[in-house]
Amino acid sequence: MIRMATIVVGVGALLLTPTFASAMTEAECTTAWKTADANGDGFLTEAEGRRYFAAMRVAQKPIVGERMTSAAFMENCKAGAFTVSVKDPAAPLAGANSFTEAQAKDRAMAAGFSNVSALKKDDKGVWRGTATEGTKTSNVAIDFKGNVVGN
Repeated sequence: MIRMATIVVGVGALLLTPTFASAMTEAECTTAWKTADANGDGFLTEAEGRRYFAAMRVAQKPIVGERMTSAAFMENCKAGAFTVSVKDPAAPLAGANSFTEAQAKDRAMAAGFSNVSALKKDDKGVWRGTATEGTKTSNVAIDFKGNVVGN
Protein backbone atom coordinates (compact mmCIF):
# COMPACT_ATOMS: atom_id res chain seq x y z
CA MET A 1 0.00 0.00 0.00
CA ILE A 2 2.84 2.39 0.84
CA ARG A 3 4.50 1.57 -2.48
CA MET A 4 1.30 2.40 -4.39
CA ALA A 5 0.99 5.72 -2.52
CA THR A 6 4.62 6.54 -3.37
CA ILE A 7 3.99 5.85 -7.05
CA VAL A 8 0.84 8.01 -7.07
CA VAL A 9 2.64 10.89 -5.33
CA GLY A 10 5.60 10.55 -7.72
CA VAL A 11 3.37 10.62 -10.80
CA GLY A 12 1.46 13.59 -9.38
CA ALA A 13 4.71 15.48 -8.82
CA LEU A 14 5.76 14.83 -12.40
CA LEU A 15 2.48 16.20 -13.69
CA LEU A 16 2.86 19.37 -11.62
CA THR A 17 6.53 19.94 -12.39
CA PRO A 18 7.11 22.29 -15.31
CA THR A 19 9.02 20.65 -18.10
CA PHE A 20 11.67 22.27 -20.20
CA ALA A 21 11.54 19.75 -23.01
CA SER A 22 10.98 22.60 -25.43
CA ALA A 23 14.32 24.19 -24.57
CA MET A 24 17.18 23.40 -26.93
CA THR A 25 20.18 21.39 -25.83
CA GLU A 26 23.61 23.00 -25.54
CA ALA A 27 24.68 21.25 -28.75
CA GLU A 28 21.59 22.53 -30.61
CA CYS A 29 22.18 26.04 -29.27
CA THR A 30 25.84 25.90 -30.33
CA THR A 31 24.84 24.83 -33.84
CA ALA A 32 22.20 27.59 -34.01
CA TRP A 33 24.79 30.15 -32.85
CA LYS A 34 27.35 29.08 -35.46
CA THR A 35 24.72 29.32 -38.18
CA ALA A 36 23.41 32.69 -37.02
CA ASP A 37 26.82 34.36 -36.46
CA ALA A 38 27.46 34.34 -40.19
CA ASN A 39 30.55 36.57 -40.08
CA GLY A 40 32.04 34.70 -37.10
CA ASP A 41 32.78 37.86 -35.10
CA GLY A 42 31.33 36.51 -31.85
CA PHE A 43 28.33 38.85 -31.89
CA LEU A 44 24.91 38.56 -33.43
CA THR A 45 23.36 41.59 -35.09
CA GLU A 46 19.69 41.84 -35.95
CA ALA A 47 20.61 41.58 -39.65
CA GLU A 48 22.23 38.19 -38.93
CA GLY A 49 19.57 36.87 -36.56
CA ARG A 50 16.23 38.61 -36.99
CA ARG A 51 14.40 35.55 -35.64
CA TYR A 52 16.41 35.59 -32.42
CA PHE A 53 16.02 39.33 -31.85
CA ALA A 54 12.27 38.99 -32.47
CA ALA A 55 12.09 36.11 -29.97
CA MET A 56 13.86 38.25 -27.37
CA ARG A 57 11.31 41.04 -27.88
CA VAL A 58 8.43 38.54 -27.61
CA ALA A 59 9.92 37.24 -24.36
CA GLN A 60 10.36 40.86 -23.20
CA LYS A 61 14.09 40.33 -22.68
CA PRO A 62 16.13 43.41 -23.46
CA ILE A 63 19.17 43.25 -25.68
CA VAL A 64 21.89 45.58 -24.48
CA GLY A 65 23.17 47.60 -27.39
CA GLU A 66 22.63 46.50 -30.95
CA ARG A 67 24.44 43.17 -30.70
CA MET A 68 23.86 39.94 -28.82
CA THR A 69 26.85 38.17 -27.32
CA SER A 70 27.41 34.45 -27.62
CA ALA A 71 26.91 34.11 -23.85
CA ALA A 72 23.55 35.92 -23.95
CA PHE A 73 22.46 33.86 -26.96
CA MET A 74 23.40 30.56 -25.28
CA GLU A 75 21.75 31.50 -21.97
CA ASN A 76 18.48 32.42 -23.66
CA CYS A 77 18.63 29.51 -26.09
CA LYS A 78 19.07 26.92 -23.32
CA ALA A 79 16.27 28.60 -21.36
CA GLY A 80 13.89 28.04 -24.30
CA ALA A 81 13.57 31.63 -25.54
CA PHE A 82 14.19 30.60 -29.16
CA THR A 83 11.99 27.51 -29.16
CA VAL A 84 8.75 27.78 -31.11
CA SER A 85 5.83 27.22 -28.78
CA VAL A 86 3.19 24.60 -29.47
CA LYS A 87 0.19 26.22 -31.07
CA ASP A 88 -3.45 25.52 -30.34
CA PRO A 89 -4.69 22.96 -32.91
CA ALA A 90 -7.71 25.18 -33.65
CA ALA A 91 -5.54 28.24 -34.38
CA PRO A 92 -5.91 30.90 -35.52
CA LEU A 93 -8.47 31.72 -32.85
CA ALA A 94 -10.91 34.62 -33.10
CA GLY A 95 -10.79 37.10 -30.24
CA ALA A 96 -9.87 40.59 -29.14
CA ASN A 97 -6.26 40.95 -30.25
CA SER A 98 -4.22 43.55 -28.37
CA PHE A 99 -0.99 42.97 -30.30
CA THR A 100 0.32 45.82 -32.37
CA GLU A 101 1.35 45.06 -35.93
CA ALA A 102 5.02 45.09 -34.85
CA GLN A 103 4.30 42.64 -32.00
CA ALA A 104 2.42 40.31 -34.35
CA LYS A 105 5.31 40.50 -36.85
CA ASP A 106 7.81 39.65 -34.08
CA ARG A 107 5.78 36.58 -33.16
CA ALA A 108 5.77 35.40 -36.78
CA MET A 109 9.53 35.99 -37.08
CA ALA A 110 10.22 34.25 -33.74
CA ALA A 111 8.26 31.27 -35.10
CA GLY A 112 10.69 31.00 -38.01
CA PHE A 113 9.00 33.09 -40.70
CA SER A 114 10.89 35.77 -42.61
CA ASN A 115 9.89 38.52 -45.04
CA VAL A 116 6.67 39.07 -43.10
CA SER A 117 4.44 41.41 -45.10
CA ALA A 118 2.53 44.37 -43.77
CA LEU A 119 -0.02 42.61 -41.62
CA LYS A 120 -3.69 43.52 -41.47
CA LYS A 121 -6.03 42.66 -38.61
CA ASP A 122 -9.24 41.01 -39.85
CA ASP A 123 -12.74 41.33 -38.37
CA LYS A 124 -12.07 38.33 -36.08
CA GLY A 125 -9.01 39.95 -34.49
CA VAL A 126 -6.46 37.83 -36.39
CA TRP A 127 -3.41 39.49 -37.95
CA ARG A 128 -2.99 38.16 -41.52
CA GLY A 129 -0.36 38.62 -44.19
CA THR A 130 2.24 36.73 -46.15
CA ALA A 131 5.66 35.48 -45.12
CA THR A 132 8.41 33.13 -46.16
CA GLU A 133 8.93 29.84 -44.37
CA GLY A 134 12.08 28.18 -45.60
CA THR A 135 11.91 28.78 -49.34
CA LYS A 136 8.12 28.89 -49.63
CA THR A 137 5.98 32.03 -49.45
CA SER A 138 2.66 31.41 -47.74
CA ASN A 139 -0.11 33.08 -45.80
CA VAL A 140 0.52 33.67 -42.11
CA ALA A 141 -1.92 34.39 -39.29
CA ILE A 142 -1.26 35.49 -35.70
CA ASP A 143 -4.13 35.26 -33.22
CA PHE A 144 -4.77 36.96 -29.89
CA LYS A 145 -3.03 34.14 -27.97
CA GLY A 146 0.14 34.47 -30.04
CA ASN A 147 -0.46 31.33 -32.10
CA VAL A 148 1.32 31.62 -35.46
CA VAL A 149 -0.11 29.62 -38.32
CA GLY A 150 1.16 29.42 -41.88
CA ASN A 151 -0.40 27.67 -44.85
